[in-house]
Amino acid sequence: MSVLESGENYLEAILMLSKKKDGVHAIDIVNDLGYSKPSVSIMLKKLKDEGYIEIDSNSHIHLLPEGLKIAEKILERHEILTEILVHLGIDAKIAEDDACKIEHDLSDETFDAIKKYYNEKIK
Repeated sequence: MSVLESGENYLEAILMLSKKKDGVHAIDIVNDLGYSKPSVSIMLKKLKDEGYIEIDSNSHIHLLPEGLKIAEKILERHEILTEILVHLGIDAKIAEDDACKIEHDLSDETFDAIKKYYNEKIK
């Protein structure tokens, strides 16, 4: 299964929200990502049908193993890219926005090289 960039954003948001609070609901994603309720409902259904999330009887959204794997990958990319951009002197807000734009498009090979450089030279 392959998830598109928009799905990756949702999975990342669910992971980040779940670190802040117990019980992530659709409205939390609406508020976090700024999308409409219908758009969030449609994407959550797709993610559920594709086996990335489950929604329990209390409407709590949980990442399933494959969804968690993708979310952790995207979050790691986001955090490292943001930190590198800030290290280069870019304003933190701009760095975060730019990291969000590029985190999905890098090949694993390119990101691994960036991560290696980050760990050796910046961290």
